Amino acid sequence: MATAGPASQDDTTAAIRARIVEDPALVLDDAEVLRALAEAGAAAAGDNVVDLRGLAMARLEERLSRLEGTHRAVIGAAYENQAATAQVHRAVLRLSEEIRFEGFLEALAGEVTDILRLVSVRLVLESDRPDGAPPQARAGGVLDICARGTVEAAFVAGRAGPVRRPIVLRETPRGGTGLHGARAAEVRSEALLRLDLGEGRLPGLLVLGSGDARQFRAGQATDLLGFFAGMVERAMRRYLG
Repeated sequence: MATAGPASQDDTTAAIRARIVEDPALVLDDAEVLRALAEAGAAAAGDNVVDLRGLAMARLEERLSRLEGTHRAVIGAAYENQAATAQVHRAVLRLSEEIRFEGFLEALAGEVTDILRLVSVRLVLESDRPDGAPPQARAGGVLDICARGTVEAAFVAGRAGPVRRPIVLRETPRGGTGLHGARAAEVRSEALLRLDLGEGRLPGLLVLGSGDARQFRAGQATDLLGFFAGMVERAMRRYLG
C-alpha cells in the first residue's frame, strides 16, 4: 500500500495561502503579523517610497494601546468602587444591629474597623465638661469626650480659615495627629466626618484613620463616607435621646 510522503514546501505554502484567503481575519486581527508584513513591504519598496499604510497602522496601534489602557483603568476603578461600597454597607449593617451605646462603640472599635480596613476609628463628642466624661471615654478607647471647639479645630488644622465641608480627606504627617490616640503613628491618611447630633447639641466628629496614604486623599468622591456618617448621626441621636 502506498504511503503519503512529507508535504512539500509548495504544498505548505499553498495551504497557508488558501487558509488566509478563506479567513483574512487571521492576518488582519494579528498586530504582529501586520507589522511584519508592513516592514517587509517597506523593505521591498526601497528607501525612496513613503509607506503611508505603515504609518497609519503604527498610529492605529498606538491609539489601540491607549484605549486598552483606559479600558483597564476604568474596569479597575469600577471594581475598587464596588468593593468600597460593599465594605461600607457591611459596616452600616453591623452597626445597625446594636441597640446599646456600649455595643455600638465596641462594634466601631472592632468589627467595623476591620471591615473598612482601617487602623483607627475614633468618635469625638464635644462637651462643656469634658472632665466629667463617662468610663467609655477613657484614653485609648474609641470614644473621646473633648472641649467645645475641638471639632472645628480638627477641621481647620493646617488651613488658613474655617472649613465648611462636612467631610475632609487628607494625608497625615509622620507620627500622626492627636486624633488617633495610641494608633497615631500607624495612620498615614484620615477622613474627618462632621456629625450633626441635633438641634441644641454640640457637634460630633468621626475620624477614620488608614495605614495607606492613598486611601483618603483630597479630591476623592465622598458619597459613601457621607452615607456612613449619616448612619452614625442617626444612631447617635437615638442613643442621646
